Amino acid sequence: MSQTQRDPKVVIIGAGMTGILMTIKLREAGIRDLVILEKTDRIGGTWRENTYPGVACDVAAHMYTYSFELNPEWSHRYAHGDEIQTYFEKVARKYGVMDAVSFNESVDHCHYHNGKWDVGTSKGRRFEADFVINCTGILHHPAYPNIKGLDSFEGAKFHTARWDHSVDLAGKRVGIIGTGSTSAQIVPELQKKVQKLTVFQRTPHWLFPSENYRYSEQDKQRFRDKPERIWRTRRTNEFFLQQFITKAVTGQKLPNFIFSNLCKAYLRFSVGDPELRKKLTPDYRVGCKRIIISNQYYPALQKENVELHTDGIREITPKGVIDNNGVEHEFDVLVLATGFNPVSYMRPMDMRGENGQTIDEAWEKKIATYRSMFMPGFPNNFLMLGPNTPIGNYSVIAMSEVQCGYILKLMERWRKGEFDAIDAKPEAAQSFVARMKDGLKNTVWVGGCSSWYLDGDGDPILWPYTWKQWEEEMEEPNLADFNTSQCEPEPLSKTA
Repeated sequence: MSQTQRDPKVVIIGAGMTGILMTIKLREAGIRDLVILEKTDRIGGTWRENTYPGVACDVAAHMYTYSFELNPEWSHRYAHGDEIQTYFEKVARKYGVMDAVSFNESVDHCHYHNGKWDVGTSKGRRFEADFVINCTGILHHPAYPNIKGLDSFEGAKFHTARWDHSVDLAGKRVGIIGTGSTSAQIVPELQKKVQKLTVFQRTPHWLFPSENYRYSEQDKQRFRDKPERIWRTRRTNEFFLQQFITKAVTGQKLPNFIFSNLCKAYLRFSVGDPELRKKLTPDYRVGCKRIIISNQYYPALQKENVELHTDGIREITPKGVIDNNGVEHEFDVLVLATGFNPVSYMRPMDMRGENGQTIDEAWEKKIATYRSMFMPGFPNNFLMLGPNTPIGNYSVIAMSEVQCGYILKLMERWRKGEFDAIDAKPEAAQSFVARMKDGLKNTVWVGGCSSWYLDGDGDPILWPYTWKQWEEEMEEPNLADFNTSQCEPEPLSKTA
């Protein structure tokens, strides 16, 4: 049997964390004919987009790191956003990823026909690809609130993912709409600068306290001298998440009981004012919304220049916000901490699979994939961090590395000539979705709240089982769940 391998042409969409990872691993596998199409002028994805005061990762830094590129230089347990951005840029330069990136070039269309993907860009260029890998991320399409008069406000107004650093907040009256993870990071920072900070809360969140301690120079030197120290730190964090947090949110009684009571006790002992504590107490199960990791948010809300409003917003005026009691609150600056549209994925690009089927048509009834990565009817097309990727409070880098390994095994079979096109069977995707829905019945994510974890039908798009089980199931592709085919070659021209 011939050992000759084919070399695929690959288009990667997006130069964030997963795009960088895929480029490195594809090249290590000997795949060199690839391009990354990046819509902006920098790599980094989420960490390029989000530069608001206090931005940080709520996954411990040594766990939020590529397994092949450990970093002894993290300054805090939970790394700040600019530090994470610097890390990704350093990794991209070290592994030559920058050479593969075409910046300021978004994808206009991505159409499949005759066994190839035709990719057209905003620069008018066309690429023919054997494989398309969508590394478009989940936290880059800002969600704006549907509030009457939003555009009428005359002061400075911006979404947290579009932070306007030209606006000086010192001594200003600032209103912030939203109280999720982003707001919990911003409020303690703004409180130190502004004259008055008014926080508009629609739904309270459960918080889990964790000290963001600083790594000293001595700590960093120990990590530099013995990388196994980093591995021990990493494994400790992984053990805590896998054996405690994951088990708690997926419905295992004892971890859930302990975790829930820790969060409730933290609220009870951190907020002295009974009225404020009542406002901050959710009416849903701990973990139903993403747990906020913070020991600074509650103290910040109790400062003299901070006020929490829970009466709802009737409308926004040129001067400020009118609440549902008819009271107008005047502001100099309005900040929208209203999160993202997490299920946009590749949209709004024009992506069409077999027979011209669009993403919207494929997902008209349900956002459904096989193994989070495969949309039936879209051969040789992979989606990183798609629906039912574990997410939760785990590291998306770890998730991406597992998915990357799965994809490389399929591409290796293509290189050996076992098939030209591979596509998940519709029944395999339906079975996967049904299994996810069945497993989610006992999790906290169906605990009576509305969250960004939910799709249009109200179903969580998370993995309801253990991390170990996910790793084991992703170890080797089951080809019985795929349709594979050989493509008819193009007829040779008479002049060839």
